Amino acid sequence: MEYQEQSLGGQIFNRIRDDILSGNYAPGEELKEATLGKQLGVSRTPVREALRQLELEGLVTIIPNRGAFVEGISKDDIQDIYEIRSLLEGLFAKKAVTGITYKELEELEENLYLTEFHIQKEHFEQILELDNRFHEILYEASKSKMLKHVLSDFHHYVERVRKVSLSGTKRAKESNEEHKRIVEALKAHDAEKAQQLANQHIMNTIHSYDRYGWDKLLNMNSMEEEIHGKN
Repeated sequence: MEYQEQSLGGQIFNRIRDDILSGNYAPGEELKEATLGKQLGVSRTPVREALRQLELEGLVTIIPNRGAFVEGISKDDIQDIYEIRSLLEGLFAKKAVTGITYKELEELEENLYLTEFHIQKEHFEQILELDNRFHEILYEASKSKMLKHVLSDFHHYVERVRKVSLSGTKRAKESNEEHKRIVEALKAHDAEKAQQLANQHIMNTIHSYDRYGWDKLLNMNSMEEEIHGKN
C-alpha cells in the first residue's frame, strides 16, 4: 500500500503502531528503516520520524548506531491501562447520565440486541465491533472531547487482547450483561450507579484476562488458535 506524500507522518506512524499492537512484530524485533520504507512505498525519512514518535509512546526503543527495536506492550502495560480505564469509564458513564440523548440511548439498546444475536451465532468479529461502538457511544454521550481522545487511544492499545477475550462466548455474554446494567442506570438517571457499573465492567475484564491466562493472551502463536478454538 502506498501513501500520499502530504499525509505521510500520521499514516506511517499509525500503520507501524497497528502492526506492533496486533503482534505482527515480536518484542525485540528490529524495525529497519529501509525495509519499512520499501514495504510502505515511501522514503526512509517519514519512517524515521514515525519510529521516533513510537519511541515516545514506549512501543519502540532506538539504540544509536544499532537501530530501532520493538518494545511492544506487556502484561503490566495492559493492567495499568485497564486500571486507568476503569476510573475514566466510570467518569464517562457518570457524565453521560446528563448528556446522553434519546437517539444515543436507542443506539445503545440496539447495540445490546445485536450483540446478543451475534453471540448466539458466534460472530466474534461483529461482537468486537459492537463492543467498540458501545463504548464510543458512551464517550460521545459524556460530551467530553478530551476524555474521549484519551480513552480511544487506550482502547486501541488493548484491542489485541480484547479481541481474544471477546472471542469466547462466556466473556462476551458477561460483557453484554454488564453493558445492559449500565444502560439501565443511564435510563434511570442514576449517575452514581452508572459510574460504579462502568468501573466494575472494566475491572471484570481484567479478571477475565487472569482466568484466560496472560501467556495465551500475549503469545501471538497461540492467539489465532484460541480465537477459532474453545470458548
